[in-house]
Amino acid sequence: MRTLESVMENDPELFSYAKKELARQREGLEMIPSENFTSETVMQAVGSFLTNKYSEGYPGKRYYGGNEFIDGIEMLASARAKKLFGVPHANVQPYSGSPANLAVYFATCKTGDTIMGQNLTDGGHLTHGWKTSATGQLFRSVPYHVKADGYMDIDEARRLAKENKPKLIWVGSTAYTREFPFEEFSEIAEESGAYLAADIAHIAGLVAAGVHKSPAKYVHIITTTTHKTLRGPRGAMIMVTDKGLEKDPELAEKVDKAIFPGMQGGPHDHVTAGIAVALKEASSPQFKEYASQIVKNSRALAAQLLESGVSLVTGGTDNHMLLIDLTKYGNGMGVFAQDALEAAGITVNKNTIPGEPSSPFYPSGVRLGTPAITTRGMKEPEMREVGVMIAKVLVEIQKYSLPEKEKRADYLKAFRSEINANATIRGIRGEVVKLCSKFPLYPGFEM
Repeated sequence: MRTLESVMENDPELFSYAKKELARQREGLEMIPSENFTSETVMQAVGSFLTNKYSEGYPGKRYYGGNEFIDGIEMLASARAKKLFGVPHANVQPYSGSPANLAVYFATCKTGDTIMGQNLTDGGHLTHGWKTSATGQLFRSVPYHVKADGYMDIDEARRLAKENKPKLIWVGSTAYTREFPFEEFSEIAEESGAYLAADIAHIAGLVAAGVHKSPAKYVHIITTTTHKTLRGPRGAMIMVTDKGLEKDPELAEKVDKAIFPGMQGGPHDHVTAGIAVALKEASSPQFKEYASQIVKNSRALAAQLLESGVSLVTGGTDNHMLLIDLTKYGNGMGVFAQDALEAAGITVNKNTIPGEPSSPFYPSGVRLGTPAITTRGMKEPEMREVGVMIAKVLVEIQKYSLPEKEKRADYLKAFRSEINANATIRGIRGEVVKLCSKFPLYPGFEM
């Protein structure tokens, strides 16, 4: 199947970038844990004439005419979400995870209220109250942390909630490699009278497949993106649980109003259609096997990295994600590892580690995961290969160190030039291309 044929004919400049990006995805190992490859069905829905409609409002209550069939698509997506996650209410209109989370604040809090979330440098998300986020500026944020071993500090969270009486508590994060303690946070929220929101953006597919504990029984609200382990388009959902409606019978209505008209205008109907497709796919037995393999792969990769002498936060993983601690090479080495691995054809992202000794922009770790390479069909044997390659790349950065701020730009420029010319890195790059060729991505696509 020839894809982007019209783009090729009518906008060759854009087409050249798209062609190169497809080649990059095909010939490299995509290991950023928040990235995945959608099905062709999802892409067809998103890249369709459904993008033409404007549907401000909700099904049956639109501000524009001609929405009879769009209403059907949105209700289908919502019904599939409710069934898959076991909740009574699902809003599928959020444009992405951050506005979805912000809508939760405005559905449950007033400006200035106290909120709690996992500290950013301990693996939390910007929208859980970090100081540079609107959520940390509009609300009084009291962050909780992880312990020295990388596991969540439940005792601290309980103490902080008792002392500060937050209106809203978040459980869920963007760089935590262990199962989320939903029960414990449910107890903390009950004791403090807070709303409890679970942000399962990273683990939604694992929850849907039953390979990670579901928060539905323990929390009042669930938010998630749809493009990570759920393997859908770039969108988001907010779900209200039975427990949430018991706490506040109007909570679903408040959430809906916070999204529209509070946060957004018309929904992206083509994305809603893609979400509906992804939710159907996630309900299949094949998806359950796939999600289970993600975790198997993650654990196999962790085992190989540890065997190769690579340090991991918490010493392993329960989910799709690993967090490498590079402090034995020096502080702020994340950018060196990220760039060296990218030169070798392995895409990861620099990331803070618990007790970060450097800064979020020059952190001391890298975050990586197995969703996208599992989508390609790779299993435990390939994880061992990948783990060996990653360890070899990390050996090549050990002679470098993060200089003083005024010298960093020139130093990193020189590093990138050297690492791209490094014979070991080039050799690994060849191994990566060879491995990827055994697991073709979108083999029917021609460009």
